[in-house]
Amino acid sequence: MATTYDLVVIGAGPGGYVAAIRAAQNGLKVACVEGRGKLGGTCLNVGCIPSKALLHASEKYEEAIAGHLGHWGIDFSGVKLNLDTMLGEKDKAVDELTGGIEFLFKKNKVDWVKGWGSIAAKDKVDVKGEDGKTTTLTTKNILIATGSEVSPLPGIEIDGKVVVSSTEALSLPKVPKSMVVIGGGVIGLELGSVWRRLGAEVTVVEYLDQILPGMDGEVRKTFARILKKQGMKIKTSTKVTGVKTTKTGATLTVEPAKGGDSSQIKADVVLLCVGRRPYVEGLGLDKVGVALDDKGRIKIDSDFSTNVPGIWAIGDCVPGPMLAHKAEDEGLACADTIAGLTGYVNHDVIPGVVYTMPEVANVGKTEEELKEAGIDYASGKFPFTANSRAKANRDTDGFVKILTDKKTDKVLGVHIISSLAGTLIAEAALAMEFGASAEDIALTCHAHPTHAEAVKEAALAAYAKPIHM
Repeated sequence: MATTYDLVVIGAGPGGYVAAIRAAQNGLKVACVEGRGKLGGTCLNVGCIPSKALLHASEKYEEAIAGHLGHWGIDFSGVKLNLDTMLGEKDKAVDELTGGIEFLFKKNKVDWVKGWGSIAAKDKVDVKGEDGKTTTLTTKNILIATGSEVSPLPGIEIDGKVVVSSTEALSLPKVPKSMVVIGGGVIGLELGSVWRRLGAEVTVVEYLDQILPGMDGEVRKTFARILKKQGMKIKTSTKVTGVKTTKTGATLTVEPAKGGDSSQIKADVVLLCVGRRPYVEGLGLDKVGVALDDKGRIKIDSDFSTNVPGIWAIGDCVPGPMLAHKAEDEGLACADTIAGLTGYVNHDVIPGVVYTMPEVANVGKTEEELKEAGIDYASGKFPFTANSRAKANRDTDGFVKILTDKKTDKVLGVHIISSLAGTLIAEAALAMEFGASAEDIALTCHAHPTHAEAVKEAALAAYAKPIHM
């Protein structure tokens, strides 16, 4: 293995491994430093992939035990949960995908330097291996792609058994009778949904007045109603002031966010999901003078360069949404820029998805953001209760909402609640990337019968009138 490189990437998550591969494809000599035993970072190991495997499996289980298949004439009894098998299948998916990245590294001649990296100088990276020995890599460029870590909540200690983070929540040894999720964001709602479907009584405690902070207000209200109908308890405008644990459970003390009398909630397991923070500790940023902002994120220019020439940064450790696909696109763009090509990421068109059932997806501006900016906009909405495929599938929860500039008809934002929202949002993102109008979407022929026709009808509603409502 060489010790002199054109680029050393610190971190092998979605941003880091993609950047390393693209840089190698661009003809650079590349090393990727990763201390975790497997490639793929948080996303593949303890984030996106294992959580989606459990979401999928738990959906199938709930379909079977809740009688959802009965109205299709599919009757059976004696359904049992084998949690060990379910968790094993999740782990298998992780192993397959992380192994796939290792294969891609070999194929593209990217050196995986195993160990934890720190920046010794603007052209040197020290890597401390498991054996305690340090190897120094000399490089023309350094790319920081270290991602993020679970944000703590003062006064609440994660013990990994009773009070858990999203990592431990992916591998609970048994289904708890009750679970309290602290935080009504994406991760909390997804993992809360998994354990509710498997039999836990789940209560979500959110400090703000609605779940899913930052999403469109109408979407947040509608989705909260859907989750409550499914059996999830949601306490908004509520803060947790303390958690006392025993070997068998915990007691949470909560009170109104604006102050007031406190009350208590008992739970077998407490899942702390109040967000994530940039993982930059121990990187030696202060040693070389890399600047951070007031939120602890690495400051970058539009080309992902830091204030130190030759040091770059992407993904969760820089400003912007902490999303794997955002990190991937930034990794591609940064690798191209380092190679002397033109890197490009349109940060105004980055979709977000909540992988519950139904899913929630969005891209672009919310109504609240457009109002705050003083933009005169139009809104077109179409419910899945009026969509033929959704009706035939008995899959009618949700809607498509398209927001446009009232003068130009240009699409400014799209918001979807649907079982297929995560797939449907790709059409919206593509349309916005090309600067499409609602009329452009409405004039595009959509296959019948499909859920995607609801996107067309919402576009019609934004500038004219929908046909099927």
